[in-house]
Amino acid sequence: MKSESANKSKYLLLSYLLIKYSTMAPSIAVPSVHNHRSNKPAAAAGMAEEEALRKRNEELERELKRSVEREEKMKAELRRTWERLRVAEDAEERLCSQLGELEAEAVDQARAYRERLVTLMEQLSVAHKMIESASF
Repeated sequence: MKSESANKSKYLLLSYLLIKYSTMAPSIAVPSVHNHRSNKPAAAAGMAEEEALRKRNEELERELKRSVEREEKMKAELRRTWERLRVAEDAEERLCSQLGELEAEAVDQARAYRERLVTLMEQLSVAHKMIESASF
């Protein structure tokens, strides 16, 4: 009887404090006075909850491991792609350089061809004039 009276007093005191300080600490929990049953169901529920949390934790760890593995694979793929890009850029630079050299060579050949053509035209003109002057 005395224990029940003490529990009721605690409950009333906690209720009073809860009401008085509810603006300061809105999340104060008040234990139930009527919960004098055996703790076996609560312990079993606690163990079941702990087991569920353990399984969820293991599942999250496996998911994290898979995520880290995927991230590593993506990093490796990014490095390979970056290397291929670097090689392609180097090849592009070499091709541009070779193209520039070929263009310069083509310009030189075109100039030489034009000079040869002008020389041949001049020789033809001189030959044509000589034939005309010899004919008269």
